[in-house]
Amino acid sequence: MLLLRLAVIGTVVVLCVYLQTLAHAQIPPHQPGSICSTPRLWCWAQPPGQAGQQCVCQGPYGPVAGRLI
Repeated sequence: MLLLRLAVIGTVVVLCVYLQTLAHAQIPPHQPGSICSTPRLWCWAQPPGQAGQQCVCQGPYGPVAGRLI
């Protein structure tokens, strides 16, 4: 029973890590500094800036901090 529980937890962890990388895989080709990337989503930078600067995307529950890429 413990082995099954550990297998389920391990599967959930791997799935969560995989799903987090999907958002970054969907970022389109862009000029550096024109996209704001957060841990869960991305948006077009308003205004664009230098890659690495802080930025904000509007998420479903309000602003989400990120970095320009």
